[in-house]
Amino acid sequence: MRLLVIGGSGFVGRYVLREAARLGHQAVALARSPSAAQAVADCGAVPLAGDLDHRRSLDTAFIASGCDTLISLASLGFGHGPAIVAAAEEAGIGRGVFVSTTAVTTTLDPPTKQIRLAAERQIQMSGLAWTILRPTMIYGAAGDRNLSRLLTLLARVPVLPVPGGGRCLHQPVHVADAAAAVLAAAQRPGAAGHIYNVAGPEPLSFADLLRACANAAASPTRFVPAPLAPLIAAARIHERLSRRPQFTAEQLQRLGENKAFPIADTIRDLGYSPRPFPDGIQAEARALGLAT
Repeated sequence: MRLLVIGGSGFVGRYVLREAARLGHQAVALARSPSAAQAVADCGAVPLAGDLDHRRSLDTAFIASGCDTLISLASLGFGHGPAIVAAAEEAGIGRGVFVSTTAVTTTLDPPTKQIRLAAERQIQMSGLAWTILRPTMIYGAAGDRNLSRLLTLLARVPVLPVPGGGRCLHQPVHVADAAAAVLAAAQRPGAAGHIYNVAGPEPLSFADLLRACANAAASPTRFVPAPLAPLIAAARIHERLSRRPQFTAEQLQRLGENKAFPIADTIRDLGYSPRPFPDGIQAEARALGLAT
């Protein structure tokens, strides 16, 4: 396949590009800066100048790519979805794989939720042979924005409060497994017209997730159950006082929701085989130098 990849210089994108090169696909990756161009080139893709914020630039890049399949890894929460779909249709690209998120199922109403859902509707109404993937929290290497920070924290704090006692369910997915699902969806015509959850093999409670992370990092941290409401109130104060808050009230509120998702159809249709969380987090801890 000849793939046009958007978001190739990002965390998931670099895994997708390296795996695409390993499988023998030709990948062209949109790059808005010299550093992004170098990053995608280092992963085996051909960089192509283009900017999601400039429609004419986007249209020109899509036509110049000469690709037959689009892989869009850029967040749909920034409102670029309609422009991406329109550029793909104008360029005559027939197949499109779009990465959304299971966060669209939250009972909360963050601003990006409606933007993402609107983008998903636009994709489904397009003339593309589309597939939408909804990954859960992605982990697996430095820069994953979630568990790499948690592993580092566990290496230096003796006690950690656990919101709500850690009862709610989580189902993180390793970045390499998410990348494999993206490419499998692009290669399988039968995946067109479907939305798939991309998650770990089974849900685990947040308390069990914390224990697995502590074991991986050889951390003696003691976990103490804490009521959720006061922590959310403290997070709101932290957000008001900090230019770059380390955590938000919304993130803590999300810890009070179950995030478990069925993946039977993903396994069946995409040949999806995610690794167990203890194995994945152990490998991440080793990569971060936190375990032997």
